[in-house]
Amino acid sequence: MFELFKSIFGKEEPGRYPETLIERAIQRVVDGTDSRLSTLPGYRKSLRTPVMHAIDAVVALIDSLPAPLSANRDDYGKDERLSTLFASADRMLEVLANDSSLCEFRDSPASGAGQATVLLLAERVEKRVLGMEMEGEMVRRDIPQVAVNFQGHRLVDPAATTDEALRQLKRRAFDHLLSLALTRITEVAGERADLSNRRSLLMRKLAALQQGGLHFDGAQGGALDAAALQAELDETEDQLAAIGADDRTLHAYLDIAAAVLTDAQQQLWLEGVDLYLDRMNIQRDMQDSSVRRISLTEFHNARGQRLVALPLSVTLDELPRRDDFFTAAQRYLG
Repeated sequence: MFELFKSIFGKEEPGRYPETLIERAIQRVVDGTDSRLSTLPGYRKSLRTPVMHAIDAVVALIDSLPAPLSANRDDYGKDERLSTLFASADRMLEVLANDSSLCEFRDSPASGAGQATVLLLAERVEKRVLGMEMEGEMVRRDIPQVAVNFQGHRLVDPAATTDEALRQLKRRAFDHLLSLALTRITEVAGERADLSNRRSLLMRKLAALQQGGLHFDGAQGGALDAAALQAELDETEDQLAAIGADDRTLHAYLDIAAAVLTDAQQQLWLEGVDLYLDRMNIQRDMQDSSVRRISLTEFHNARGQRLVALPLSVTLDELPRRDDFFTAAQRYLG
């Protein structure tokens, strides 16, 4: 499968890919969502255009990432993105050295050149705090402030060259679209199961009510109960029909996969964010003399998730060796 994406995400023109690769990409969609889709007549035709559109979208998306930023000790103070994302040069090197994906790459034959391009991902968290500010010569305390922190640093898709790293990231972005489709399919399956259970329960209640003859005995309450149950049952049937009848379930899943791929730009995208921070990563007014303007790029997806994304260029020999268990324990225990 890697060879497939290595070929697709090479130098081919957008929208013009070898037929064999398109077929294998379609199979990737089926394997990544619901393998039963392959039993549907015409499923390849239904997925062909969405797949090609999604490939074009992820190529444009990943190619719009900023250029890799050198992340060695001497670079820490040269670019404020690094000093914003990491508390110190030592902390930056510690995160890089202990990341499992970079460690695995470092120990592989692919690292022979001693250089790696890798994507850093981190979560941006804003927290309201009480801090201090200078007003003239006076110190004001308990001032509401917003502190910006970054957590959950991790590295993905290390490679010996930038081109190779970008190819891997395009593969990852395509697979992320499939994960979004699978999430929606899983939700629909759960909704269907819940509605089916609800329908069965309502039908049993209505049958019991009618069997008891309650709505024939002239008691208005019984008649109202039966009418209410029937209305609720009709509503449930309508909701099930909207999702798709039982024999249309796989068709509904195919439609979901095709829709997510067709809507790729609205499922996964990049946004630039400008932060105005002081040296302590406290938000400041952009006119403040102590402010630093930090321009970052974030991935966003249709599920409301976001992650800061920064490509890095790392000299492997400059990294400390990864901590073993006892070294890490000693450090945390002081």
